[in-house]
Amino acid sequence: MTLRIGLTGGIGSGKTTVAKIFELLNVPVYYADEASKNLYHTDKNLIKRMKEHFGDSIYTDGRLNRSQLAAIVFENKEKLELLNSLVHPATIAHAEEWMRVQKAPYIIKEAALIFESGSAGSLDYVIGVQAPEYLRISRAMERDGSGGETIIARMNSQIDETIKMRLCDFLINNDEKHLLIPQVIKLHEHLLTLAKNKSEGEN
Repeated sequence: MTLRIGLTGGIGSGKTTVAKIFELLNVPVYYADEASKNLYHTDKNLIKRMKEHFGDSIYTDGRLNRSQLAAIVFENKEKLELLNSLVHPATIAHAEEWMRVQKAPYIIKEAALIFESGSAGSLDYVIGVQAPEYLRISRAMERDGSGGETIIARMNSQIDETIKMRLCDFLINNDEKHLLIPQVIKLHEHLLTLAKNKSEGEN
C-alpha cells in the first residue's frame, strides 16, 4: 500500500520548490493548485456550479476570468468560503483518483490548504514547509508581482502559519539558513523506511 504524504506551507514558503526536489528523487507528486486550475475548465459539474454562484460572465470564451474571480472572493470572506466549497471537493476527488493508481512506495500531494480543505484526513503524514513571514512576503511579492498588502490579505485568509506547522508531522525549514536538499533527502529516506514497514505490516 502506497503511503500518502501531504506537503503544505503558507504563501511564499517554497513548498513547490520542495515538491520539485522530491520529484527529482522519483517520488510522484500531485500539485493540487495546478489541478484545480485545470478542473475549472475540464470539470463540467464544477463549471456549472461556478456559473450558478458567480454568474455566466465568470467565464469568457470558455476560460475562467481569474482576475474577476479574485476581485470577488478576496474582498468577501463568505464568497471565498463558497468558492472553496465548490473547488475543494472536485480537487480532492481528482487527487483520490490519481493516488489510487500510483505504485511508488510513497506519493506526495502538494497543496496550500490541506488542513483547511479537510483533505488531511485521507493522508498518512503531512510535511510542512516553514519560513519567516518577512521572507514569505518578499518571495510572494517577487513571484506574483503583487503588493505587500495584497499578499498579507491572502495570508490572512489561511489558517495561522504557526498553527498549521504544529499540525504537520514533519517540518522542512526554507529560511535560507538551512540547506533544502539535505533536509529533503533525509526525510525521503525516513519516508521510504515508513513505507517499507507499513508494507511489511500488511503482508
